[in-house]
Amino acid sequence: MDEKQLEQENKRELRRKRRIRNQTIAYAVLIVLVILLAVGSVAAVKLYTERGPKETAQEQQSSESVTEEKPADQQENSQETLPAEESSEESQEVIEERTDLNEKLEELVAAQIQGMTLEDKVAGLFIVTPESITGVSAAVKAGDGTKTALEKYAVGGLIYFSKNIKNQNQFQEMVEKTKSYAKYPLFLAVDEEGGSVSRLGGAGLGTKVEDAMTVGQSGDFDYALQTGVSLGTNLVNMGLNLDFAPVADIVTEQDSVIGNRSYGSDPQKVGELVSAVAQGIQSVGVGSCVKHFPGMGSTKQDPHKGISTTDRTEEQFRAEEFVAFRTAVDSGVTMIMISNMAAPGLTGNNEPCVFSQKVVTDILRNEMGYDGIIITDAMNMAAVSQYYAADEAAIMALKAGCDMILMPEDYEKACKGVLEQIQNGTLSEERINDALSRIYRVKLANMVQ
Repeated sequence: MDEKQLEQENKRELRRKRRIRNQTIAYAVLIVLVILLAVGSVAAVKLYTERGPKETAQEQQSSESVTEEKPADQQENSQETLPAEESSEESQEVIEERTDLNEKLEELVAAQIQGMTLEDKVAGLFIVTPESITGVSAAVKAGDGTKTALEKYAVGGLIYFSKNIKNQNQFQEMVEKTKSYAKYPLFLAVDEEGGSVSRLGGAGLGTKVEDAMTVGQSGDFDYALQTGVSLGTNLVNMGLNLDFAPVADIVTEQDSVIGNRSYGSDPQKVGELVSAVAQGIQSVGVGSCVKHFPGMGSTKQDPHKGISTTDRTEEQFRAEEFVAFRTAVDSGVTMIMISNMAAPGLTGNNEPCVFSQKVVTDILRNEMGYDGIIITDAMNMAAVSQYYAADEAAIMALKAGCDMILMPEDYEKACKGVLEQIQNGTLSEERINDALSRIYRVKLANMVQ
């Protein structure tokens, strides 16, 4: 047994002794109370005998009237003391156990990052399509090409689309083989929002759930929670572990590009329903990525096709969109995705929000206190790729505060560009390690449960 194991064993032994001590004290107090009650009963009988029933009854009546004026919580105080002490002891034990688990997780994360080469660290910041590293037009199996690609490119994750799914056996086999080829743990993801955005449900692999707008119109928290469970279960059954859902954008324009992917226009209601769906997804062991911060329900332009912008002011964002996202932040979601929409009224320029330090770091990370993984929206969208080179976009997003880059237009170019920035000192390795620490807290969490 090494020193750390011995230290943990000593802590457990101390907690066990403390419980025994408190139980002994509790029993002793209980015995004393029983004795006092017995003595009191004897004294009462003696008093009744010596002073007569009439006088004693008068004193008892007087005592009862005083007792009736005494608050109920004070009357039961002696009965509540012991359970409260035991509850306090149990709470302290839970806190200590949780602290031990957190310390162990941090040690695992630090060891993981320390053992990675700089090239692997940078690659671990990217989630890409299997096609972008294998060179095939549509990946439907994981063979030697996938194995070679993952040996060369130690990416942080893969995202699958409808073209990758032929049937259940084919897709499950591809995912399982991909896992076996990976050098490090992978995020294996799909967009499974419900409604029209259902890669698995739409292919008949699992339950197809209603779109967000239908769930939002129900206003039913339990229904939203169960929707999340169904979405997450679809992924679990296929061997996947990350769902790019739900959408937290609130609709403020009639022809919003988000459409029925939104849970509605009431910020508080949307926030609560989004949190419920995310909790449902995460309850079955799948990561949930809430999107698209700071909220793109006010734009009619699709960033997949070109420039997407909004004329919303910072005050409007704070009064509405931020309310929904803050609720999701407080619920502890795994990831938050940053929009490729431009919001000059919030950022002060026409660049996509994904490149804004104010949006990513100042507001989401610092002001809202979000300490989970922040990921970009797909970097191959025209709103980005038509105006920024793949390496430039990845570097700008990391400098803004994003931890992961999703689907760069050219993965190899983007990865090489980030690596060169670190080597010439423009981007610090500490910034990369900081991002990786968040990523691996999620990936390694099940190793300390």
